[in-house]
Amino acid sequence: MHAYQSALVETTVEAPTSEMRLLSKGKVFWNLTKVSINNQTPNVLVKLNPSSYSSKAKDEGDKEEPPKQKLLRYPVLPLNDTLERFLLTAQPHLTPKEFEKQKEITQQFKDKEGDKLQGLLEEVGKREKNWLAQRWLTTAYLKYRDPVTVYISPGMTFPYQKFKDMRDYVDYTAKVIYGLGEFKGIVDAGQIPIVKMGKNELDNSQFGKVFGTCRLPIRGTDRIVYNPCSNYIVVIYKNHFYKLCLYDKDGCLLSAKSLAKQLDEIMAAESDYGVPYGILTTDNRDNWAEAYEQLAKTPENCEALNTIQSALFTVSLDQCIDVEPEQQATQLILGLIHGNGSKINSGNRWMDKTIQLVVNPNGNVGFTYEHSPAEGQPIAMMMDYVVKKMGEDKNYGSSGSSETGGKPQKISFAKPNPCVDQWIFYAKRNIDKLVHDLECNVLKFKCYGKDYIKKQKLGPDSFVQMALQLAFYKMHKVPGAQYESAHLRIFENGRTETIRSCSNESLAFCKAMTEGKASVKEKAALLREAVVGHQKYARLALQGLGVDRHLLGLKMMAQENGLPIPEFYSSPGYTKSMHFRVSTSQVATTYDAFMGYGPATDDGYAACYNPRDQDIIVAITSWSYNFETNSDKFAKALEAAFLEMQDVLDKDPQDNKPKSKL
Repeated sequence: MHAYQSALVETTVEAPTSEMRLLSKGKVFWNLTKVSINNQTPNVLVKLNPSSYSSKAKDEGDKEEPPKQKLLRYPVLPLNDTLERFLLTAQPHLTPKEFEKQKEITQQFKDKEGDKLQGLLEEVGKREKNWLAQRWLTTAYLKYRDPVTVYISPGMTFPYQKFKDMRDYVDYTAKVIYGLGEFKGIVDAGQIPIVKMGKNELDNSQFGKVFGTCRLPIRGTDRIVYNPCSNYIVVIYKNHFYKLCLYDKDGCLLSAKSLAKQLDEIMAAESDYGVPYGILTTDNRDNWAEAYEQLAKTPENCEALNTIQSALFTVSLDQCIDVEPEQQATQLILGLIHGNGSKINSGNRWMDKTIQLVVNPNGNVGFTYEHSPAEGQPIAMMMDYVVKKMGEDKNYGSSGSSETGGKPQKISFAKPNPCVDQWIFYAKRNIDKLVHDLECNVLKFKCYGKDYIKKQKLGPDSFVQMALQLAFYKMHKVPGAQYESAHLRIFENGRTETIRSCSNESLAFCKAMTEGKASVKEKAALLREAVVGHQKYARLALQGLGVDRHLLGLKMMAQENGLPIPEFYSSPGYTKSMHFRVSTSQVATTYDAFMGYGPATDDGYAACYNPRDQDIIVAITSWSYNFETNSDKFAKALEAAFLEMQDVLDKDPQDNKPKSKL
């Protein structure tokens, strides 16, 4: 009952055990890493030159399939190596006595259940080119039952806009829609470059998985539907849904002016708010699945749901809210993450869509994206592309088709029955609580950026990671297990591995900075050692040599084969090092923009950062109901950490200038 078929586009439903099938030619995804290839610089954005791009939609027979990429098989690592690395990452969280006990538990695991589970995983690895890919998608995303709102779906901001009036607002929105259509054309044409890390190509497949993609709510385990050949978008205004064709009858991308005309028609047609069906998508996945089943009982609703799910992306034309200038950045990211509640814009969403463009007349613009099919940097790359094109050409979007593409069509739902009304009531209550509970502070640190860090011969990403470690330690007096994602793009369908940023070196650095006993020279040396230690682990993770995915695979072998979960997985070293109180990622862009999302634990923080040449932007979130954490205080602690680290390096007697070869 959940697999809907559109008359215009063929839909493929991805169940947990199925492979995805893309229907159009040349779909590739360039998923830029959240950590750079050498782990020391932000992602280098490849120039996408649209000079050879045609705004005409490509047919199946227009061109040949691009050459198949040469990608590595995802390995099953030697068990000994993984367990040795695990012990090093667990040590900072344990007392000496606990660590000795952990070594015993780990050795017992290796000698007993570990070897058997390793054998089972190796057999799976022989049969599957990437034994992790589908298991990770299912476990990390599709089986996850908390709302995608806050917990899964990040917001990605555009630079703040100053709209002169509603005309300016609509025209801007139309240009962004045009830009996304042009970007999709570049993807369809196979013009996304293949990048290498050393001798290895990086997997581009994710780019073909974001346009036309939607998550379906199903009790227990969700599914994903892919509609890459769709030719329209869905516009949401005052909770009403409209289908808007992106191309004319000949398949050419409509001009921004033609798109703006259709947006005008949609806004003129609605003076009252509609039933907030979209708010159902913000709720717990099982609640939404129950409501979905009720909605899908009528043919009219089935057609409406199918139309929304099959769109290339959605556009939320939000209601204007007043924002104080000092709160602009914080309110911007919160509006993208959750829509600010049932009485504001949370109902003006469809959170299951991979790409949601959100535009508010107050100047707050960005993406909300459902995380299941892709990582964060590709979404940032779309933003970079559109913003760059609009900045370079005031007439951007004028080269498209001047035809109207037809009038926008309203997507109608049947009048909600009492059961659906009840689920809407629950969803409103739950999103309002979520909005109340999420704290946020966007730190815009302006004293220095990555240029200064590079001059110290340190990697910006690792430097920021150590600043986060220091800020947490200063606030909470304990080392925080810290998660940073590293891409696995050298492998076919690779997603991420965990960089465990908390280490013996980072703990030694934090103690030296807070206990008042170390000299400046000792502090500087420990800072450099901590940064280098992080760099080494990050390089291992990028090669698939981390700890977390292998250990997850062994645990899944026990689950899949009906075996008991080993004691190792409840041991102090494992549970403490896996309780990621600081969840981080770098999403780099040259613009005044950033990404944000919710914390991974009740007693932790999320910190997504954009280190630019002269400043560092960090979006910090935490839960207001937890008395240990506070986003405002953490932002101040992080700012202090950045300044203290600068002070130490500036006073470091070590000569950081390049030595003369003479």
